[in-house]
Amino acid sequence: MANNLNVQPGAASPRKSALVSLVLLACLGMGYLGGWLSSHNHNLNNSSNTSRQQVVLNESQLTRDIASQVGPSVVSIDVTTQTSQTDFFGFNQPTQQQGAGTGFIISSDGVILTNRHVVPAGVTNVRVTLSDGTQLKDVSVIGRTSDSDSLDIAFLKINNTQAKKLAPITIGDSSKVQVGDKVVAIGNALGQFQNTVTSGIISGYGRSVQAGDSSGAGTETLQDLFQTDAAINEGNSGGPLVDINSQVIGINTAIAGNAQSIGFAIPINDAKGLINSVLKQGKLLRPYLGIHYISLTDDVASQLNLSIKRGAYIAPASAGQPSIIDGSPAQKAGLQEKDIITKVNNIDVGATNSLTAVLGRFNVGDKVALTVIRNGKTITVQVALAAAPAG
Repeated sequence: MANNLNVQPGAASPRKSALVSLVLLACLGMGYLGGWLSSHNHNLNNSSNTSRQQVVLNESQLTRDIASQVGPSVVSIDVTTQTSQTDFFGFNQPTQQQGAGTGFIISSDGVILTNRHVVPAGVTNVRVTLSDGTQLKDVSVIGRTSDSDSLDIAFLKINNTQAKKLAPITIGDSSKVQVGDKVVAIGNALGQFQNTVTSGIISGYGRSVQAGDSSGAGTETLQDLFQTDAAINEGNSGGPLVDINSQVIGINTAIAGNAQSIGFAIPINDAKGLINSVLKQGKLLRPYLGIHYISLTDDVASQLNLSIKRGAYIAPASAGQPSIIDGSPAQKAGLQEKDIITKVNNIDVGATNSLTAVLGRFNVGDKVALTVIRNGKTITVQVALAAAPAG
């Protein structure tokens, strides 16, 4: 039997009333949920924007801190070089050329590291400008690597600091650098904008380039370089490339003239042997083996019909150029032409480390173990490194 319900006109039934209540509650709930989601998303967006702004602010602060810490160690270098030019009548006339570059202080008594091409042969006058604008004119050239050396390095000495307290830079470890690491370059951009600061990342390493000045007067082969997208311009040469710890990990040395955001720097570890010799003995002593070698690549190995693809191949003697220099450490150690040096003290010699660059990490007098491939067999050769002859 169906239940009879007493329904008053204009009043809803209990079941219908409950349904309406549920619908109202659902609408209110959805409205609240929508408002909460909207508010939450707004908060998330604000949080995301805040995070992005915080990252930008942190990076900006980091760059400022690096520039503040490293800036006092960076100097602008101006040089006068004596050259000669042929006049209309065919006579050589002496002339002077002005040049500019960058360097950085590596000792409190005024030793400066820079590029060889910043202070070329024939320099008659060198002056440096500190970060505070002080000009120091009593500056001498301690030494520079030879023009045929793939390591473009020179050292200067401030003889009279005018009572200025110098701030040596902190030397880092370039072997720890990885592609993508943030770096900052500081230098005398274009020879007129002192202590210009630019930032970027390490774009690559183990690069080899043919470098020359804007006049096209000559070129040099540079090996084992860092590639960076930090803006480097003429005048930046010899300046420091530093990491986020404000430690120098590279020496800015070249730019790609036909491209943008491609600069190159010498890894600081490649110069540590020279730095030690200058700081300890007051002169530049370049450790060397005394061989003429070819850096192996896939193509070179294929042309020479070699199964070994990486290493330093001691080239056979050719007209006027012996494979091994008489009286050199290589000759005394018994190295032979067509030997392939693959390691120096377990440091690989290859695409990212030329033999010259690896040797630059050691000091004159160091005894090193060379891993050598000779006639298909691997042998170890002990060598005492000597100083490269001048010139």
